[in-house]
Formats: sequence, C-alpha cells, structure tokens
Amino acid sequence: MYNNNNKTLFSEDLGVPRLIAFYLTQFHPTPENDLWWGKGFTEWTNVTKATPLFEGHRQPHLPSDFGFYDLRVRETRRDQIAMAKQYGIDGFCYHYYWFSGKRILNLPLDDMLADPESDMPFCLCWANESWTRRWDAADHEVLIVQEYLPDDDLEFIRSVVPFFEDKRYIRLDGKPYLIVYRPQHLPNARKTVEIWRDYCRSIGLGEIHLCAALIHGNEDYVQFGFDSGVEFPPHNLRSTNINEQISFNDHFRGNVMQYATIAQSYLDRTYSSACIFKTVFPSWDNTARTKERALVVLNGVPENYEYWLASTIDLVKQSGINNQLVFINAWNEWAEGCHLEPDRWFGHGFLQATLNAKNGLRRFSLFPEVSLPHKDESSHRTFWKDIAGVVNYHMGLKLGSLKLAVNQRPWLRLMLLPLIRMVRTFRASL
Repeated sequence: MYNNNNKTLFSEDLGVPRLIAFYLTQFHPTPENDLWWGKGFTEWTNVTKATPLFEGHRQPHLPSDFGFYDLRVRETRRDQIAMAKQYGIDGFCYHYYWFSGKRILNLPLDDMLADPESDMPFCLCWANESWTRRWDAADHEVLIVQEYLPDDDLEFIRSVVPFFEDKRYIRLDGKPYLIVYRPQHLPNARKTVEIWRDYCRSIGLGEIHLCAALIHGNEDYVQFGFDSGVEFPPHNLRSTNINEQISFNDHFRGNVMQYATIAQSYLDRTYSSACIFKTVFPSWDNTARTKERALVVLNGVPENYEYWLASTIDLVKQSGINNQLVFINAWNEWAEGCHLEPDRWFGHGFLQATLNAKNGLRRFSLFPEVSLPHKDESSHRTFWKDIAGVVNYHMGLKLGSLKLAVNQRPWLRLMLLPLIRMVRTFRASL
C-alpha cells in the first residue's frame, strides 16, 4: 500500500471502499482518570458494572479474545492490528485528545507511532470538546476545558505533524486526512483552517484534507472551510424511540430504538454538500456509561450490521467516486456497546460480518432482525411500583437542579467537593 514518495494510502481506485474503524485509547490508567473517577479507573470500570434494563437486554458487554486489556502493552495493539486486518479493516482512526498543549490518553497513540511493527494505516480525529461528568449526570461539572487560546491553532497543527509525516498515515490524493469532531466549537473555523493549511505548506508538507464530523445538528462542512464531512451515527438521529413497547425493570429516562430504523435512515440520507463519508456502527448501547439515561439500539446483531455495511459499500461504489472511505464506529467503544472486537455475546460475529460485506457476500435483502424483546408477564404494573417510578423520576429532576445550583455557586461547590469525592470513591469501589 505504500510507495517511496509517501503518497501512501488509497490513492488508486481499488474498487471496494477502504474500511476505517474509529479507535478509543481509553483502556489504560492515567493520572487524570485517577483524580476524576478513582484510582485505577479505565473504560473497563464502567463496562463491567452495566446491568440489563429489561428482559433480553444484552448487558454487560464483556471481551473474549483480548480480555480486559491494557493499551500500554504493545503486544495487545499488535494483536488487535493482526485481527483487524484478518477481517478486512484497512485502518484505524484514533481519537486525539489535545487541550491547549495538554494531551490525554496519548500513551498508546505515541507508542504506536514509535513502533514500526504496528503496521496499520491510521489517521486522527481531534476530539475537541470539554470533558464533564456527563457519565454520572453532572454535565455542568467540567473536568478539563477546551479553551481555544490565541496560539492554539498553530500549536495544535504542530502537534499532529509528526503523525502526518509517518508513512502509515492515511492520505487522500496525497493529502494527510484529519477529522475534527466539533468544528462548530472553533471560535473562527475558517481562520483556524487557514492557519493549519498555511503552516503545513510552509514546512513542505503540502496540502491537507480536513473533514468535519457531522454531529449535534451539523450537516454542512463547507461553512467551516473544510474539504469533507463524515457521518457519526448515532449522532443526528431522525428516528423515534419505541420505549412504550418495552417493559423496563426500573424507571428509564433514555431511548430505545430499532437498529434497522436507524440504519435505514442513514442509507436513505442525502446531503447538499458533495463529499460525505458514510459511517455505520455494529451495535450501540451506552448503558455502561449512562445507565437509565442510555440510548439502547435493539437488534445490534452481526446480521443486521452486515446488511447495513454491505448496503453502504454498494452505495459508495455506485457513486463512482474514487478514493472513498467507509467508517465504522467503532473498533473498541466498549462502554458504548459499540465494538468490532470479539465479545462473549457474539464472538467474532461482527468481524466476520465485516469481511462478508467487504468481500461482496450479499446474504440479506433487508434487515433480518427487527423483533422486540420478550416481555416478562410476571413484571406487571402495581400501585407501589408505579409510585416508586414517579418518585424516582422527580427525585432525579430535583437532584439535577441541586447540582446546577451548587455549580453556580463556586464557594459552595468548593466546600462540598471533598464530600463529593469521598462519595464517588465509595461508589467506584462497589
């Protein structure tokens, strides 16, 4: 895939779009996570605590082949790469966490860059958003803020140049390909883009390809001066929930949706802008992070995913546009129930489905699984159960208002912070 002048990847028409899987580097301890969530916290901490919200709900998602891995271990990454290639994945897109010069979750990414045997094509997605405690519903408590200081435009692009210069870095028509997760957060996106492009030209790197993630209502990359957009399902949903058709174990404030409905809405979606990269997901269920506030996508099974991916590949091929990529969200978003990596529910099912779709195997003419979970007739409504649900709902609202009031009074928040940390440490140990 490489050539001598570093005009590496995807510069020729290979017929089948290249499959790029988003990759999360969360799976190792960091000082920041120790401080915010408790000593030794990694993504696995939340994953293993997930419990089913209704009968037939597939939780928790637990790994099989790789176990509860630590991404500081090179052999783990190399094994991931070998398996990804075996099943048709052409590259990883690593989430890149940069906050005015401070980087987080960077050890696996930096070690990959330094390791020639990690021979997987890759690109970066700058996750340019502030971190809050949204996992435990404290959205107003900011852990680290994305500030956009005066020198940040230049400092950011300098930070990614070593990755751009690596021979494994994904290029489109010779241009390093960079995704920005929230371009709408850039104070002056067009000025930022101009600084980035000018700097890369000035150091002899040449032109770069900038891609905007289509999330939180944004479906137009042109307004920011970018070259393309990439879908990021389940962002920008156009589907309604089916909560009324589900019998929940306890009070539920999130959304349950059908996989086929969501996937079909993306297959049918059109855009006014010319260059949009399609994205699919194998499954989605972020119960591990948000519990009763989760988005649960029913029937995220290998067969449904295979049909979505195969249909997406066919759409892209029919477009007649060369150098196309299709993204998969994601390789290892375990706490979002969104992973190609083998698990205890389906084994290698999602990986085999990926290879089937890429190889042109078309086993389905529509989404094969659209059933509802079996309802436990013994869990009928009772007076006291309904009362408990109402009480829990309103207590949740009051607690949210209380958190907001506390966060609006810095002196009160400072006074209560030791108690809050003590409670969170206790909860994390349970």
